[in-house]
Amino acid sequence: MRTQFVGRSLLATLISVAAALAVLPSSAQAYDENSTSALNVDAQGIAVKGHDVVAYFMDGAPTPGKPEFSVKHDGVTYQFATAAHRDAFKASPAKYAPQYGGFCAMGVALGRKLDGDPTAWKIVDNKLYLNVNKDVQKKWLEDVPGNLVKADGSWPQIKTKAPKDL
Repeated sequence: MRTQFVGRSLLATLISVAAALAVLPSSAQAYDENSTSALNVDAQGIAVKGHDVVAYFMDGAPTPGKPEFSVKHDGVTYQFATAAHRDAFKASPAKYAPQYGGFCAMGVALGRKLDGDPTAWKIVDNKLYLNVNKDVQKKWLEDVPGNLVKADGSWPQIKTKAPKDL
């Protein structure tokens, strides 16, 4: 009896998340549907839509960066609100860079590469995660540990695939 309930509960969750993903506007897709990059960037190669990734940790809020405080890491440009944030990133980029290359954590859990929204974020175990929007983030937050297990399992298989191929 319990197995049936768990199965139905899981199925209901998957259906509701799939429905949420199905009605996303096309802008929710990763920037370049043909890119096989593991990093989600805009047309200028800027990560997190120009938001300061250090600010999430230091200030607890999404903060737009400034071009004058930018640094390139792994071929991607990160922008920061202050020189101090830029320098903190330069000293330890892996500490601040978003997980799954800045793609939506829930999307990755479902085997998809969706755009990350800088305002739909969460720090878990000192790691930054983005989601495609706040509605999808609500679903992701219902089972963060389970969703991270799923995402960590699917990321190696999808990170170098084009979003249109998933």
